[in-house]
Formats: sequence, C-alpha cells, structure tokens
Amino acid sequence: MATLAHEPAVASNDGGQQGMILEPLGDRGAATVSVTEVVRLAIDSLFANKVRAVLTMLGVIIGVASVVALLSIGNGASNAITNQVASIGTNVLSISPGAGGGGPGSSASSQNLTTDDAEAIAALRLPIVGPAPQYNGAAQIVAPAADTSATIRGVTPEYLTINSLTLASGSFIDEGDVNGAALVTVLGHTLAEDLFGNGQAVGQTVRIKDQRFRVIGVLTEEGGGGPGGSVDDIALVPLTSAQQRLFGARTPDGNGWQVSSISVSVTDADDIDMVQERISILLRERHNLDADGSEDDFNILNQASLLDTLSTITGMLTLFLGAVAAISLLVGGIGIMNIMLVSVTERTREIGLRKAVGARGRDILLQFVVEALVLSGVGGLLGLALGSLIPIVITALGILDAPVTVSTMGIAVGFALAVGLFFGIYPAQQAAKLNPIQALRHE
Repeated sequence: MATLAHEPAVASNDGGQQGMILEPLGDRGAATVSVTEVVRLAIDSLFANKVRAVLTMLGVIIGVASVVALLSIGNGASNAITNQVASIGTNVLSISPGAGGGGPGSSASSQNLTTDDAEAIAALRLPIVGPAPQYNGAAQIVAPAADTSATIRGVTPEYLTINSLTLASGSFIDEGDVNGAALVTVLGHTLAEDLFGNGQAVGQTVRIKDQRFRVIGVLTEEGGGGPGGSVDDIALVPLTSAQQRLFGARTPDGNGWQVSSISVSVTDADDIDMVQERISILLRERHNLDADGSEDDFNILNQASLLDTLSTITGMLTLFLGAVAAISLLVGGIGIMNIMLVSVTERTREIGLRKAVGARGRDILLQFVVEALVLSGVGGLLGLALGSLIPIVITALGILDAPVTVSTMGIAVGFALAVGLFFGIYPAQQAAKLNPIQALRHE
C-alpha cells in the first residue's frame, strides 16, 4: 500500500482478464493526469474490447464513405453538366417561340418566329455572330444498308460557329446551299455510324421523305447535350431545304417562312444584356406587342443565366446527397454514445477507484471523450479510404470524372470527429459525475 500512501495512482483496465491495475501518477500528486497518459488509457480500454470497438466504428466508416463517395460523384456530375453548357459558350442567346406553341418544328410553336425576324436582327448591326435561324422536324432517314428515325434540323453556315462544332470529315453547309435549297446533309457522329457503320459516309446518298440528300460532312462526336440536345443524333440540312422541301414551313399568311429558333453569339460577353434587350425590343415591335413584355410570344434564353441556374441546382443536389449520407454518420454517432454508456456502467468500480486515489472529474471526462474521438477518428479514416476508392473506380471506368477533393475529405473526417465528440460528451459527463463511494460499492 506504499503506492497509495505516498503517490496517487490511476486505475487501468488490462482487458478485463486480470482486473484493474493501479498505476502511479508520478510526482504530479493529485493535481492532474497528463493528456498522453489519458490517451494511452483510452486506447488500452478500446483494445480490451476489439470486436465491440470495430462494430461501433462500422457506422462511422459507412457514414464517412457515403459522404465522400456521394459528394465526389455529385460534384463530378455537376461539373459535367456545367462544362457541357459552357462548351457551347456562355455568350450565346437562344430565341424560341413563347407560351402557347406546340413542340419543336410544329406550326404552332414556330409561327411566332420567322426568317424575316432573323434578317431584322441581322440588320441591327449588333456585335454578334449570326443570327442563325433553325427549323426542326423529324423524319425517317434511309441509307443503302440501314435506316433510322432522327431529328432533321435546317440550319445556316453560322450554326457551326455559334455552337462550337467541328467536322470529323467533309465540309459544312454554305450560303450557296442555303440560297439554292440544296439537297445536302451533314450527319451527327452517332447517326453516321448508325447508317453507315465504320464505312465512309461522306459522298453517300440518303433518302429523307423520299428525297435524295447527298452527305457532305460528318460532325465530330460531341457527347452529352446542351439545351438543344446533342447533335450526335441529328441530320443537318440547309434551312431552306427543311422549310421548303421537307416540312412545308410557310407562315399562315403565306408571306414568309417559319423557324423553330434563332441563335446569336455575342462577341463580347459584357454586351450580352444590351444585345438581349435590343432583340427583345425589335421583336415586340415586329410582332405588335406591348413594350413592357407582358405579351411576349417569344423567349430569349441567356446561356450565362442558364449556367448559373444549373450550377445552383446541381450544387443543391450535391448538398442534398451529402446530407442524406450524413444521416448514417449520425446513426454511427448514436452507436458510439450507446457503447460509451455501456462502458461507463461496466467500469463504474474502476472510475470510483480512480477518483478515490486522486483522479479528478475532468480526468475521467477527458478519458471517455478521447475514447469517443478515437472511435470516430479511426472510423473516419477507414471510411475516407473506402469512400475515395468508389469515385476512383468510377473515374477509371470512364463513367464520370469524379475527383475526391481535399475539401470533401476534410468535411467528411471533420464531421465524423464532431459526431464522435457530440455523442461522446454525455457518457463522459455521466462517468465524471459518479460518486466514488457509490461507485466502489457497485457490483
């Protein structure tokens, strides 16, 4: 008993096999227990119940893995969507018919916009590339060895530049083709493969509505799809050919030709609002509409505004995914609190003995808090490793570029530690409040 008489001691659990051991505190007296010693005691206690500790960490591991994986995949999907829109250009304005129209290419939806509207926009001499009027329809395309249904889009030469498209082979529609309503077509990459396989498409002939069109070009594969959809599955023809030869897009009064939409690319992004306002005023005057815009029969889609909207939406969806994954972390935290409360009950006599030989309430509190932090911290690191593996595999397979960022890792591990601390405080306080005499009497 010399140790008890002259030197305060702390009690540790050697794994539950040999009972409790009193360890001297050294020359510190009853003042305090070092943080290093408390950490060692906490780790020894966890190692004494390895299986229980691992099962408790599972909730944290799964929670952190879910947070890391879902945030990474969500950020990857968000970047893919916004990059697709940005690749078209944030300085593009798309003018389409307003409310009350039908589907693209139908008479009801196209009657509000005409080729004359596009020519009037060009006459404004604004700092733009274009305008590029378009007319959409659908038809069966028949090649010598295959046929398929596809969207047929009538376009002008400016369409290629405004939409940042490139040719894999051949040439694009020119002014001569438009002026002469030529029977030529440029095929999207996927459509060309569907019709001709690995063979040469340029120079071949296809039939659209029983008219023979010569293939003059094939577009480079774009993938994805902007607001107007991917061009990979579309056949482009001269605007006049679509209006006059294929779909009969004359206006109801018979004096003009309908278009499905008009695109312009603003030379300087700083001028985009000015250009949009000038075009709106022009179209209201041409369509005899109120100047306040209350009766507009057209819509002008600002690509920059669309990009901002998409970024906001995808950001919210990513946060939602992270919040859903964080629920499993909270469940893991509840598991930690449950196990810590059980541990307090099991070690009541040990706590009473430690207090009897000089340990203070905050020393007991610190040990149990450290145990909770070790459980959540180790679980968080294991979960981080597992959660990082999933986006890496997805990226390697080419499904999606989903990099694991430092911020995502920090958020996941930090939240795991916060959960461990939050749910570990209450059991630790219960342990610190135990009366040493009553604790020593505990069976």
